[in-house]
Amino acid sequence: MKNDKKLTDMLYWAALAGLIFWFAYSKGWILANFVSVDAQTAVVMIESDDNVTLLDVRTLPEYKEGHLEGATLIPLQQLDSRIDTLTEKKNTKILVYCESGNRSVAASRILEKHGFTPVNVKGGIQALKSAGAEIIRQ
Repeated sequence: MKNDKKLTDMLYWAALAGLIFWFAYSKGWILANFVSVDAQTAVVMIESDDNVTLLDVRTLPEYKEGHLEGATLIPLQQLDSRIDTLTEKKNTKILVYCESGNRSVAASRILEKHGFTPVNVKGGIQALKSAGAEIIRQ
């Protein structure tokens, strides 16, 4: 009986540690070989750095609701298969955003794996709107 309790406790703590690890990984807080910036820093980069490519990894309907001017749309689900369309941008910083900052972390990992220099925007387009970024509708 005592051993069953110990085993249950160990499994509980292992599961909790795994959940915490997964959460931190999905947010890009750990094991991230790319930079994440807040929306205000992203706006400054957009306005002042000519060496920045904007990549929107949301869906087409989300993109049509509003996006950054000049952004390239490649939904996250298509990024691996369409990575070649970004080859000419390999020497630029790729500012990656989504709706709230989760898909852009996954996209940044894919880009980094293919040799790009992704810069993840924490908080996504919602944070960019709050930071005063110019959003256009299509």
